[in-house]
Amino acid sequence: QQLGDVPKRLAAVRAFAALPEAPALAAANKRVGNILKKAEGDVEAKVDAALLQEPAEKALANAIESIAEQADNAWASGNYTANLQALATLKAPVDEFFNTVMVNADDPALKANRLGLLATLHAAMNRVADLSKLAT
Repeated sequence: QQLGDVPKRLAAVRAFAALPEAPALAAANKRVGNILKKAEGDVEAKVDAALLQEPAEKALANAIESIAEQADNAWASGNYTANLQALATLKAPVDEFFNTVMVNADDPALKANRLGLLATLHAAMNRVADLSKLAT
């Protein structure tokens, strides 16, 4: 990361913060960060689609996958605003996930997979900047 990127990142964060989805996503990002901090051991940002059981976790995994290429291309070209704007589409699946899915499942494989899904989300959301800092 180069210091020359800082103004572009700040502009992207300002544009993201103005989106109606920003407060909810910033709060969700903070929540995800807290969950991952409490997890035992390192959590790998990896998801096994075969272990996705709940409709909301499938929807979130699909939503992340559907924006990945767009977000990656925007990131690679230095278009941080487009990278963050792609995240705005995740608001509904993130909300549904937290409303209906128990991350700390009794089954260790399910729990690890759900934590991996959250780690994937967290990595995507914090690529440009730590969006949890926008949470009030």
